[in-house]
Amino acid sequence: MLDSNVVVSGLLWSGPPRTLLALAAAPGNAALTSPQLLAELERVLGRSHLRERAARLGWTPADLVAAFARATRVLEAPPIPPTCRDRDDDMVLAVAAAGGAELVVTGDADLLVLGEACGARIVTVAEAIRRLGGG
Repeated sequence: MLDSNVVVSGLLWSGPPRTLLALAAAPGNAALTSPQLLAELERVLGRSHLRERAARLGWTPADLVAAFARATRVLEAPPIPPTCRDRDDDMVLAVAAAGGAELVVTGDADLLVLGEACGARIVTVAEAIRRLGGG
C-alpha cells in the first residue's frame, strides 16, 4: 500500500519513490488503492505546480492516475475505527486492511509514528525498497 505522497513523488521525479513504484508493479507484488485514494491522487496532481511538472513530462493528472490505477489492485475499503492523528490517513489504513497489505509505505509522520496498524508495517520508502529486494 503506497501513500499518495509516495505515489506523487514516484510518478513525477526519479529517485527512490520511482524505484519503489517499479518494484510494487513487479510480478509477485501488488500495490493497492481505492477509488477514493485515486480521486485524492488526481486532486493532488491537479495542484498547479504538480500539474505543470506533469505537463513538462508530457502527462496530465488524469493520465498519471489512469497509469497508476492500471498498475494497482483497486478495491473498495470499508471504514476502520479512528486510528491516525490525521483522520484522513485512516483511508490509507482501511485499504491496507481490506487488501491484506504487508506494508504501508509513506513519508507521512502521522502514519509512520504508528509503526504498525491493521496488520501492516508502516515504513519509509527506503525500508520498503530494502524489504522488496531493491536495495
